[in-house]
Amino acid sequence: MVEIKATNQIDQLYGSSHRAETSTENRAEATEHDKLPSKQELKDLQNARILEANAATILAGADDSQRLLYKAAIEKLNEILEPEFGNNAIQSATDSGIDFSPEATAERIVSLSTAFYGRYREQNPEGSEADAIDSFIELIRGGISQGFDEAKDILNNLQVLEGDIAENIETTFNLVQQKLDTFRERLVGGDNSSESANEELV
Repeated sequence: MVEIKATNQIDQLYGSSHRAETSTENRAEATEHDKLPSKQELKDLQNARILEANAATILAGADDSQRLLYKAAIEKLNEILEPEFGNNAIQSATDSGIDFSPEATAERIVSLSTAFYGRYREQNPEGSEADAIDSFIELIRGGISQGFDEAKDILNNLQVLEGDIAENIETTFNLVQQKLDTFRERLVGGDNSSESANEELV
């Protein structure tokens, strides 16, 4: 039943995606006075494309839904880090065989994102160390939260955001927050080495 519902949802979203792409092509030929797509329409199109690319994976089970969650979080982190660190600062590892349990997923997200603190501090030398750490973690938390929300939206559209899948996502998010708190405590506590702090996250 879930697979049937998911397939119908994919068809609906893909149809919306196709219509949006057709509309985009038409707008290219229209005058500058034509109405641009709304923010929600663009988000729906993005979600539809992600969904189409990952549909088979999502339907496979909770572990593969964690893969989608990780991918969405990393993509959003790349987006917010791009102004300072360029395109695809964090490489997304979604190959088969990788552990996507809540603990492993949270560890991977936090360790990859916090590894940029040293460079962030170099590019933002003003203010105290504690203030810089707080600003960096706030930036990271925002990107992670957006990534999780987008992944949950997609899974909810598939009507599979329930049971083990929903529980694993919630557990992963909470673990990420705990590990970010640990990272901050290690740095504020006197050890300004992001590498040392990352070692304590395991």
